[in-house]
Amino acid sequence: MTELFPWQTSSWAQLSMRPQHAHAYLLYGPAGIGKRAFAERFMALLLCQQPESAAPCGRCKSCMLLAAGTHPDHFVLEPEEADKAIRVDQVRELVHFVTQTPQLGGRKVVLLEPAEAMNLNAANALLKSLEEPSASTHLLLISHQPSRLLPTIKSRCVQFRCAVPGREMSSTWLGQALPALDASQCEELLELAGGSPLVARQLHEAGVLEMRAQVVEGIKRLLKQQQTPSQLAESWGALPLLLLFDWFCQWSLLILRYQLTQDERGLGATDMAKVVQYLAQKAPSASVLQSQQWLLEQRAKVVGKANLNRVLLLEALLVQWASLPGPG
Repeated sequence: MTELFPWQTSSWAQLSMRPQHAHAYLLYGPAGIGKRAFAERFMALLLCQQPESAAPCGRCKSCMLLAAGTHPDHFVLEPEEADKAIRVDQVRELVHFVTQTPQLGGRKVVLLEPAEAMNLNAANALLKSLEEPSASTHLLLISHQPSRLLPTIKSRCVQFRCAVPGREMSSTWLGQALPALDASQCEELLELAGGSPLVARQLHEAGVLEMRAQVVEGIKRLLKQQQTPSQLAESWGALPLLLLFDWFCQWSLLILRYQLTQDERGLGATDMAKVVQYLAQKAPSASVLQSQQWLLEQRAKVVGKANLNRVLLLEALLVQWASLPGPG
């Protein structure tokens, strides 16, 4: 059975103890706070035949089938590929599921994540299920960006803001989840994860701290002219392209922000703070803006899985960055 995270306890009590459950819920909040786990536990509660103290029992037939992934009355809808849209054909399958009688005689539950991944046709197809609810069916929509949802979808759901852990709770939880790391490494991971503890754990499992150190060291060598863009691009062959573009986009924004504010508290993670400050002091804002625009365009191609020459793309990026400070 899916366990709650420490920061979800009060939210769970608020949702699970409702005297009557709504036909549709929109569970929303930033990525990396455990919304999916929370929704899966709520789904288990709704399907459970013998709930105990507002929690699924974990022992009844329904709970056992759900744990085995073979429960006939639950339906999970998500993009077929990461970062792709949820298509109308997928939602039509959901609508067909909603019209069926529950096979175990209880409730049917749909979990849809992320709701904002639905394209317009898919969202309009879902509206039919929201407008003509079945008494035995509950829809759980999970959203990281509810502002991207159609107002008509949001208005037909009970909107429930999922709890966001504070920095201290995030640090404590991450330290317990990754006991081999010291406090400074946990803080660095949280900084890279934008404060989201679950994203921080994923980054650690992917070896991101080591990747980050390699990239930061490479940039410093590039700016000191100890390594050429071509050499550096070749050495980054194993690094995820999207991660690299995310970091460079973030650094460009930090450079621009410092140029506007001169606020040293806004230089970002300590590993790149001095580099960001140096480039902000040396690079013309117009050049940084031009680089940022190029970065965003290339990042969109990476997300769209365009057929790109990886080494040439990275070399072009690094040539730009090597020239930001200008001559001398």
